[in-house]
Amino acid sequence: MDIKTASSLHRLRLVSAPEAVSFLVLLVCSVLKRTTEFNAVPVMGAIHGVLFLLYVLFWLDAWNRTRWELKTAALYFVLSVLPFGGFLAERKLKREAEAAVVAARAGREEREGREGAVNA
Repeated sequence: MDIKTASSLHRLRLVSAPEAVSFLVLLVCSVLKRTTEFNAVPVMGAIHGVLFLLYVLFWLDAWNRTRWELKTAALYFVLSVLPFGGFLAERKLKREAEAAVVAARAGREEREGREGAVNA
């Protein structure tokens, strides 16, 4: 995995948890608006909207760079519209990034081993 792909996954990971929190807070604000005089929906709606747009942009970038299958890309998108989905997406992305780092290190060690055998 190259640095640009790793960066796109990292950006998606960074925005997934705040997007999930903003969605949950927006749901709470919606309930409070209906049951009390408190109305923070316009503010939280704007905050959540910006975070959701960032998530979608970063999701598109990650999908383009990682060449996910349609099933995987759809899963990450569906997780963005579920109340706790952003937290699950963050966990899955963390595991995917760690696996990619391990694979990249193994590939590098294999290449170095072949170069060492050729030079010997």
